[in-house]
Amino acid sequence: MTHSKKNRETCFSLILLQNIDISRYIIHISLGEEHMKKQLLISILTLSMIGCSSTTASTKTVKLDPENPVKLKIWHYYNGATQAEFDTLCDTFNKTEGKEKGIFVEGYSQGSVSDLEDAVVAAADKEVGADELPNIFSTYADTAYSIQDKTQFVDLSQYFTKEELDTYVDSFIQEGYINNDDKLYVFPIAKSTEVFLINKTDFEPFAKECNITEDDFKTMEGITKVAEQYYEWTDAQTPNIPNDGKAFYGRDSMSNYFVIGLKQLGTDIFSIDADGNPQVNLPKDKLKRLWDNFYVPYVKGYFAAVGKFRSDDVKTGTILAYTGSSSSAMYFPDTVETDETSRPIEYDIFSAPIFSDGKDVVVQQGAGMVVTKSSEEEEYASSVFLKWFTQAENNLSFTAASAYLPVQKKAFDSQALETTIADNNLNVQQKTKDIATFVMDDKSIVNDGYTMIPFKQAYAARKILDYNLIDKAQTDKQAIDQAIQNGTSREQALSNYTNDATFEEWYTSFKDALQETITQ
Repeated sequence: MTHSKKNRETCFSLILLQNIDISRYIIHISLGEEHMKKQLLISILTLSMIGCSSTTASTKTVKLDPENPVKLKIWHYYNGATQAEFDTLCDTFNKTEGKEKGIFVEGYSQGSVSDLEDAVVAAADKEVGADELPNIFSTYADTAYSIQDKTQFVDLSQYFTKEELDTYVDSFIQEGYINNDDKLYVFPIAKSTEVFLINKTDFEPFAKECNITEDDFKTMEGITKVAEQYYEWTDAQTPNIPNDGKAFYGRDSMSNYFVIGLKQLGTDIFSIDADGNPQVNLPKDKLKRLWDNFYVPYVKGYFAAVGKFRSDDVKTGTILAYTGSSSSAMYFPDTVETDETSRPIEYDIFSAPIFSDGKDVVVQQGAGMVVTKSSEEEEYASSVFLKWFTQAENNLSFTAASAYLPVQKKAFDSQALETTIADNNLNVQQKTKDIATFVMDDKSIVNDGYTMIPFKQAYAARKILDYNLIDKAQTDKQAIDQAIQNGTSREQALSNYTNDATFEEWYTSFKDALQETITQ
């Protein structure tokens, strides 16, 4: 019997005793014995407090043997400095709380987020050659939702009191209830949002000459306008070479562009109907705004996506600015490198642009941790590690190395980060510190964070959002460039792709692809 069940039975028994007291005293009360009435009320209140006050404080515990520690395997997608800090924290846990309680954890990077998702899905599907799922793995809520019928997850709420859960940022915890019930399957350990980063060094001469200010890139429409001006400005630098203007902007996650862009414009791209089935919502007028502020400037050469990530494109001088994850912003390059030169650049950080007249909504992202069903000892040990890792000081140490955001309310504070860095004499990259501080001071992810609802086909649907439009834009841009090289005027080549008919054709195919995916 669990502690919570025992407490419920105790509370029920005390209520019965209270009712017996009432029946004994009711005659005296009716005779006007006010003193007895007061004593009765005090008795009832006292018994209630004794019987029920510990209900929210009980959690499931399992006795472990420090002489024979439970060994836990963790899959994650951290790399570089982030992986190094995660490994350091695991080592610290093993030497302290893990040693004391009998737990040993070891982390294994699966590569990128996409690589990890593929490994998790392959393991859940029991594909030939795939490894078994570990005790703990990083995952987004939509991936967890899509594979929960193939494997079993542990409800982590049984290991945390209500008071403990209340110390975490509410929306971070709520995201983990993937079935909209009282079972917490995805536990937050680090979060991120999106920011706008710019090559400040190369931006300033353009901004000065063309009177561009920070206000010009607060909206997506402003970004599109600035990008056009930048293309024309760079094209004019070489008057003897036509159509060689440079791209200004790119973005990393196209799925975020759709999910957050539509939410800013007042629409949830996915919803769940009364029967529990997912629905796709694609108002044509709003999709046209997304088209006009990504596809059109992309095929015109104002936007670009060449490398694996947009930070790669900044490094090669392909673009000046991009919208990307706050956690990945630590990879913003320190230099621009071409075949001929390498020169240092400085950076600047701003809030991610929103659509004009749109709601001030930002993406809430960052994978949480899922614990898989195993032995009672391993499940409990997993919860002990997650609780330790998300304690403020430990979580902030991870933040200092990775630019991920802490998940407890008291840790979500730039001054707390400064204190942790000073107290632990941490060697922190200035860029990482600047990004984490910017987001924690802004607090938009806490106040206006939004994430796509999970449903069975969400993983596949997100893939369509990530690749459908960007693939078309890249293919069409190549066709336009080829047409220009073959002698077609730039205006004519562009007109074949930027007309309403092209949008209508894409809109229909895009909508059909999403609809087919979510109904599978």
